[in-house]
Amino acid sequence: MYQLKKLGLVTVISSAALLALSSVSAQSSADLVAAALSHQDRPAEEAADDARRMPLEVLSFAGIEAGMSVLELEAGGGWYTEVLSRTVGSTGAVVMQNPPAFESFTGDADNNRAASLSNVTLSTTNFDMLEPSDGSMDLVTWILGPHELWFMPGGNSLGDADKTFAEVARVLKPGGRFLAVDHRATDDEGPEVGGTLHRIGEGIIKKQAEAAGLRLIRSSNLHINPEDTMTTGAMDPSIRGRTSKFVLLFEK
Repeated sequence: MYQLKKLGLVTVISSAALLALSSVSAQSSADLVAAALSHQDRPAEEAADDARRMPLEVLSFAGIEAGMSVLELEAGGGWYTEVLSRTVGSTGAVVMQNPPAFESFTGDADNNRAASLSNVTLSTTNFDMLEPSDGSMDLVTWILGPHELWFMPGGNSLGDADKTFAEVARVLKPGGRFLAVDHRATDDEGPEVGGTLHRIGEGIIKKQAEAAGLRLIRSSNLHINPEDTMTTGAMDPSIRGRTSKFVLLFEK
């Protein structure tokens, strides 16, 4: 009798555990991101920018999951880092990367952000010298930054374009994904507008990624603004924060 009761208890516990595991696995990317966005410790001033930046839509589009290892290129002060960290959770990890030339811009913000989130580490390298090991990342994100490859602050290169995309491919696991979002330039502009208008043509990024062995699996128009002529600098007050942006997802 004792053995039967014991067996029954084990069965109940096992069923409950399976139900819990099933519930966790059933959470969609949108569920996970939404929970991260509403986290009680998230700075209110950052949450106030969600409508413009659309992190729920962008990260859901990328298919982010709990437990992922994510490399965030050009993390800046960590606005997206906070969301990525809480989305991948305690079983995941985020590497927030900034080039050394950005230190005068970020100050201590990136260091402080990494110190405040237990699953985040800071990496200070140029874009073509990434620190993660081969095949270690599930997702690489580069949000509003690919154009920086053609920007030279103080005459300093932030990384060679061909080598940078090869590095992105190197650190991704097979089947890993690369999310690229940036301010659109017109199709007839060359890459040099990355350093002048802080924009870049969608076709240029597609070509660079595909040359590195990455395959475009989907794109989105969620950040399109028909009022943006795409000929004004992305930082110009007349359009800042309202530029048209491409949203591309590649797979290794």
